[in-house]
Amino acid sequence: MQVSIVIPLLNEEESIKELYHWLVEVLQASGLSYEIIFIDDGSTDGSWEVIFALSESDTAVKALRFNRNYGKSQALHAGFLEARGDVVITMDADLQDSPDEIPELYDLVAGQGYDLVSGWKKKRYDSILAKNLPSKLFNAVARKTSGLKLHDFNCGLKAYRKAVVKNIDVYGDMHRYIPLLAKNAGFYNITEKTVQHQARKYGQTKFGADRFIKGFLDLLTIWFVTHFAKRPMHLFGTLGAIMFFIGFLLTVWLGVDKLFITPAGRLITERPQFYLALISMVIGVQLFIAGFLGEMILRSRKASPRYLISERLGLDTPVS
Repeated sequence: MQVSIVIPLLNEEESIKELYHWLVEVLQASGLSYEIIFIDDGSTDGSWEVIFALSESDTAVKALRFNRNYGKSQALHAGFLEARGDVVITMDADLQDSPDEIPELYDLVAGQGYDLVSGWKKKRYDSILAKNLPSKLFNAVARKTSGLKLHDFNCGLKAYRKAVVKNIDVYGDMHRYIPLLAKNAGFYNITEKTVQHQARKYGQTKFGADRFIKGFLDLLTIWFVTHFAKRPMHLFGTLGAIMFFIGFLLTVWLGVDKLFITPAGRLITERPQFYLALISMVIGVQLFIAGFLGEMILRSRKASPRYLISERLGLDTPVS
């Protein structure tokens, strides 16, 4: 199997069949052996029925159906577990990603040795205020924070070496940061390719403005996980020690001042420095406890299911 096409979707019944025929035309013309894996993320329209009909007529079409909507990250996680191709390519089902890009993406990974190739929608056909400007701001912050020189972190069209998707854990809304997850897993040969972006042909976008707020919060999570996931005490313990030390110094200064400098002055409890010292020491202890609890949780945590699959097509290996 040379290529696995992984396509997460939610309520895209109008575009699925057109996307399938476009994919088959491109893949067969390129001479690549392939599988197409649809992950129905809890669609409430006729998406699953369309996929089922396609799988009946073509054994290369495989699919998973979630019992409800879990999100794109969970859909990609399930698809990555099932993918068998040497190169795994992800794309959206709304026809905004062009299958014509697949041969070049495949060559960049299989032929030129890249671990991950991220699409860059240099010319977009989305609303300027709703998506273009927020995306530019979001990507600029992500570049600065991650150190990866990519223009479009969130482009759905990406190509991966098989080892990459088998060694990263995509959860929450972390699909926006898969290149950073790959880098953290030791895959440094990452590049980008300008890809064609098309206007949405059917339906409406499934993403609202809140995705940018979540995106920035997830970026903070990634930063923390990257630097302190294995030793949370290094962060919380350090901050706690600093706060406690500040409070301790203020307490010592108040004591020395009361005993030797101005013994007839105000009561210690009437001075604002007393409350600053108290708060600093309490916060310091709390941060230290947070780091300790983080260490304990890290050593005792157990994996929990992220999604439930209600139906499978053409896939026999259970997904954990």
